[in-house]
Amino acid sequence: MANRIALIDYGAGNLRSVHNALMAAGATAIDVTAEAGAVRDADRIVLPGVGAFAACMNGLSALPGMVDALHEAAIDRARPFLGICVGMQLMAERGEEHGTHAGLGWMAGTVRPLASDDPRLKIPHMGWNDVTPQGAPPLIEPGEAYFLHGYHVALADPADAYAMTDHGGPVTAAIGRDTMIGVQFHPEKSQGYGLSFLRRFLDWRP
Repeated sequence: MANRIALIDYGAGNLRSVHNALMAAGATAIDVTAEAGAVRDADRIVLPGVGAFAACMNGLSALPGMVDALHEAAIDRARPFLGICVGMQLMAERGEEHGTHAGLGWMAGTVRPLASDDPRLKIPHMGWNDVTPQGAPPLIEPGEAYFLHGYHVALADPADAYAMTDHGGPVTAAIGRDTMIGVQFHPEKSQGYGLSFLRRFLDWRP
């Protein structure tokens, strides 16, 4: 299990639920933090996120040194990183919610609105849906997870998709590369499937 987990508090995440789910999955040292130094010192980083892409990115950028600390920890020092929902979307180059806004730029792709020609299909995508792994990705197993989102990551390279789901067509459910992974679903709301995923993240030695 990880020794020190930085759960980033930037005013845009379901922190209590994510914290409780990590504890239920076996975590013992979770630092809910808005401090860049705590992220640099962490063994693993979790970036949750709910709300609009731009508001989340602005909140993250408003924390002194946080974006640089995330890059140093996740990219330069290869600490395992997990982005959840909008936290996953922020890994992309840009988002198109209420204009075009830059993301962290770790994954080549754009966050775009969900769309469907079927008027019976509800957007946002809310509820349980299948998670179908692509190839043999780390951490992701087939199953059902809970989704709540109106935007999705359109990747430039399909190989960066770790899993897909379906909502009026294929929708990216998980992305990743090297020591980072992002999931569009909410592990903290996905009951047994979500807890199993978090346990694998805590045990991950990429």
